Amino acid sequence: MQFTVDKSDGGMRLDAYVAAVCEISRSSAARLIEGGEVTVGGRAVAKKYLLKAGELVEVTLPEPEAYEAVAEDIPLDIIYEDGDIIVINKPKGMVVHPAPGNYTGTLVNALLYHCRDSLSGIGGVMRPGIVHRIDKDTTGLLVVAKNDMAHAALSEELSYHGIEREYHALCRGGFKSDAGTVDLPIGRHPVDRKKMAVLVDDASARNAVTHYEVIEGFSDVSYLKLRLETGRTHQIRVHMAHLGHALLGDEVYASGKIRFEKQHAPLLNGQALHAKRLSLTHPRTGERMTFECDLPQEFQRLLEILRNRLD
Repeated sequence: MQFTVDKSDGGMRLDAYVAAVCEISRSSAARLIEGGEVTVGGRAVAKKYLLKAGELVEVTLPEPEAYEAVAEDIPLDIIYEDGDIIVINKPKGMVVHPAPGNYTGTLVNALLYHCRDSLSGIGGVMRPGIVHRIDKDTTGLLVVAKNDMAHAALSEELSYHGIEREYHALCRGGFKSDAGTVDLPIGRHPVDRKKMAVLVDDASARNAVTHYEVIEGFSDVSYLKLRLETGRTHQIRVHMAHLGHALLGDEVYASGKIRFEKQHAPLLNGQALHAKRLSLTHPRTGERMTFECDLPQEFQRLLEILRNRLD
C-alpha cells in the first residue's frame, strides 16, 4: 500500500499516520514499522519520524489470519422469525459482526447458535445473513437473511431504498424548524480515519440523505424522529453533528458534554439512538411488513426526566 503525505499531515508522527491511513491501532502500526514493513521514500525510519508533505509512505500489511465466526449461546430479542428472515431488536453494546478486536459476543455469534445452519452465506463466514448494520451503541431493529434468496432480495430492496428505517434520537439544542432534510455527502474523515465526515467537494464521498422531524423540544435537548433515505456509516450521527445538534452520549462526534449529559451520565452509555421502526417487502411472499420495538429503558427514563423538569 502506498500513501502520499498530504500537506495537512505534514509534521505527523509516522506511527500515528500509518495507524490512521491503514485503520489499525497505533501499537500495530509501531510493530509494522519496527519489523521493517514501513518505508518512507524507500528507506526505513523510526516510528517517531515526523513526516513531510509529499513524502511517499509504503506499508506492507500481513495477510489476514483465516477466521470463521463461531456459534455462541447469547440471548436474542427476536421480534419476528420465519424460514427466510429474522428481525432482531439489538441491545446497546453489541457489535453486529466479528471484526478485529471483536471476534466474540457479536450478533452474528448469537445468530449462528440460534439459527444453526439457516443463515445466508452471501456475507461470507464473518457476516452470514447480515444485510445491513447498526452501530455498536445504537439499539433497535435490523433484519437478517436466513438464506441466499432472501439475502439477494433484501439487498436489492435496500439498494433502491425500498427498506424504510425510522430512528428516534435525543440531540443537543433546539431546532429552528420542526422538520427538515439533510442532503450532504459523507466520506472517510481526512485526518481521523476511524471517523466519517461531511465532505462537500470530495469525489470519494457518497451521497447521504437524512429526513428529520422534531417530536418534542426542550430548552437544551430535542427528541427527534429520523428517516434514512441512504445508509452510510454513522450517517445520522454525522449529519446531526454537522448541524450542531450532536446526539446525546456520542463520544465520537460530539465535543465535550452539555450539562444534561453530565447530570445523567449513567443513562448515556453511548449515543441516544434507537432504530424503532422497520418496513420491508418479504422476499418470498411479497407482503409489505412493518416492525416496531419500544425505546430502551434508559432512553425512556431520559425522556421522563426531560418532560418532568422545569426548563
